[in-house]
Amino acid sequence: MNPLKRHEKIMEALIARQEITVQELSELLDVTGKTVREDLDKLEQMGLLVRVHGGAILAQGDQYGILSSQGASGKHNAEKAEIAERALTYIQAGEIIALDGGSTILELARRLPNQELTVITNDLFIISELVRRDQIRLIVPGGARVRNVLTGEESVQYVRQLNIHKAFVSATAVHPEFGLSIYTGELTAYKKALMHAAQQVYGMVDHYKFGHFALRTFARCDELDGMISDSGLDRETAEIYEQAGLRMDYGQTTK
Repeated sequence: MNPLKRHEKIMEALIARQEITVQELSELLDVTGKTVREDLDKLEQMGLLVRVHGGAILAQGDQYGILSSQGASGKHNAEKAEIAERALTYIQAGEIIALDGGSTILELARRLPNQELTVITNDLFIISELVRRDQIRLIVPGGARVRNVLTGEESVQYVRQLNIHKAFVSATAVHPEFGLSIYTGELTAYKKALMHAAQQVYGMVDHYKFGHFALRTFARCDELDGMISDSGLDRETAEIYEQAGLRMDYGQTTK
């Protein structure tokens, strides 16, 4: 198994368990403890986990777009709410929108009014939130369940054939050079399919994710029509991303 695949497996295990030991990872990956420790060191340098005695814990349990079986955590609720309120102003009745997975986009789904709207999503928590709103036409691409999301080649091909007005996507990290990235390759194809099918694409990312990168890039900064963040993002940081071709909306600018 190559290092990148091992890193993905480690992150998948941490998402599911929140904490894992070197011994458990050694058995899971069928590699030596030395190799596991080297992998953990690299992932800690990327800010994806924190080393503890004998193993590692997840750095931020709700930041990856894939949530644990318990759903979204209570971290950064104010930032998520602010971003969701801001994103809501981008949506008009009658539109076809796509909602990617993740706790911040779940907050947007919770705020959608029960009005004529078509919503495409693969997030089970968002589906549960919207299924009770009879004026919203809900489209679920399907696929195999990976914690709170459905994904797979069939769902990717299905989404690529759709016509979408606006897509709202999440990311583990945003970097001016490496763009928008996530920790696992399982979701990159689906995110790219959403971007391919949508006329406009907007990122929804909390300010603490800027300046970092994860294992897999799914979009360059200049491939998005805009990035919606919270007012905790400082102007100097925002200008760096604007220079990289990303239009920023974080409470100090207008759409």
